[in-house]
Amino acid sequence: MSVLTVENVTHGFGARQILENASFRLLKGEHVGLIGANGEGKSTFLNIITGQLAPDEGKVEWSSRVTVGYLDQHAILTKGKSIRDVLREAFQRMFDLEAEMLSIYDKMGDADPDAMEGMLADVGEIQDMLETSGFYTLDAKIDEVANGLGLGEIGLEKDVTDLSGGQRTKVLLTKLLLQNPTILILDEPTNYLDFEHIEWLKRYLINYENSFILVSHDIGFLNAVINVIYHVENTVLTRYTGDYEQFQQMYATRKSQELRAYERQQQEVDRLEDFIARNKARVATRGMANSRQKRLEKMEILEKPREKPKPTFQFREARTPSRFIVEGIDLVLGYDEALTRPVNVTLERGQKVAIRGVNGLGKSTLLKTLLGKISPLSGKVILGDYLFPGYFEQESSRNNSNTALEELWNEYPGMSNYEVRAALARCGLTNEHITSQMMVLSGGENAKVRLCKLMQQDFNWLVLDEPTNHLDVEAKEELKRALREFKGTVLLVSHEPDFYEDWVTSIWNVEDWTTKIV
Repeated sequence: MSVLTVENVTHGFGARQILENASFRLLKGEHVGLIGANGEGKSTFLNIITGQLAPDEGKVEWSSRVTVGYLDQHAILTKGKSIRDVLREAFQRMFDLEAEMLSIYDKMGDADPDAMEGMLADVGEIQDMLETSGFYTLDAKIDEVANGLGLGEIGLEKDVTDLSGGQRTKVLLTKLLLQNPTILILDEPTNYLDFEHIEWLKRYLINYENSFILVSHDIGFLNAVINVIYHVENTVLTRYTGDYEQFQQMYATRKSQELRAYERQQQEVDRLEDFIARNKARVATRGMANSRQKRLEKMEILEKPREKPKPTFQFREARTPSRFIVEGIDLVLGYDEALTRPVNVTLERGQKVAIRGVNGLGKSTLLKTLLGKISPLSGKVILGDYLFPGYFEQESSRNNSNTALEELWNEYPGMSNYEVRAALARCGLTNEHITSQMMVLSGGENAKVRLCKLMQQDFNWLVLDEPTNHLDVEAKEELKRALREFKGTVLLVSHEPDFYEDWVTSIWNVEDWTTKIV
């Protein structure tokens, strides 16, 4: 049975067409992976089916008996509410029922016998509904899911406005799972989860009885949980049955067939045009030439399969620094309170170090402390000589109205218009991306612009905080190659062991330093 039907949806922004005659169906129990390169329209499609965006043409129909839960990473959380307050909102209907029941109890003191009988019946019915729904064990359920996704380490009484972007996303995801909708829609849910919590979510989704639609560039995660793939490319949405590996095989076969069909047709067109050109002037062969001309005019000309621009990343290297890049002596990391016991770390020239550990224990804080952007609570940082550090922050401003071109040009005004466009194009951005505002670009396109800015300067120490968040598969592979070939020093925070394990020289685990219970 279909729980969602999308028919012939077309949508664009200005002159740019995102989706064209896209059709989609979601059957009961299907686990769907929605995939495609950065900027192909995955988030646009999700916004259309959740009603946040109206399509230019086509229709979207949900079954009347489903509840839809959408992980919207840009939802606003109310100041003054704790994490637990927000999570309890997942059960608002039950709290409303409890309030109704308590109101009836208040009225019982003044009720006559007939009214009392009706009130007791109402109270009994509400009580049964609350017990059946597990209302009286809600906090235990909240703790179970919150701990599974790592909120327990942050503390459920913490004000939600004090959270980082990644922690906010965890709260929204936890609330969504607690709501237990019949259909889950998840847009890159693993971006701010560490390895252990990705594994917890993976087990949850594998055992999820209802349907879900998942956008993710984490192929290992995607492969484990989905059984259907919808691929969006060049405005077209195509359905494949199976996991990601099976999709890759079917996609490669299909692209090869399309290219062969195009090449065969081009050969036929060339042959016909040559015959017409040679024979249309001769009386004896004019009829045959006209016949071939008609055949050519009736032919439905195939488009050459379009290749998406592939990114090329290359980090420029500054002069050789001193042997020791940075030393942390008895460092206690934190802002208002200590996140770690005193820690001693040393980063030497040429080392490539990945930092891992559950979120909220100070990975980003460590990077900012070693770079001198914030001070440690105690201890000291000693920087080496001749350092030229390049820093990629995990989060960028959501309200950046600069175009991609302006974003790069403002930082490097000495570049020509042509040089700026060429640099952005090398990072896999089209002319449409280059002239779009940063705040309307997809997360992956935005990250490519920020990486491009790093590539215009000479560095001997790269400090990267979750650079693979939002990047598509090809861009991640290219970034891995560029970092492997970079001759300088790398300090990397990442929640994807597959990305770094085969090229880093060592791994620092902040769980070994924390003062918190992990």
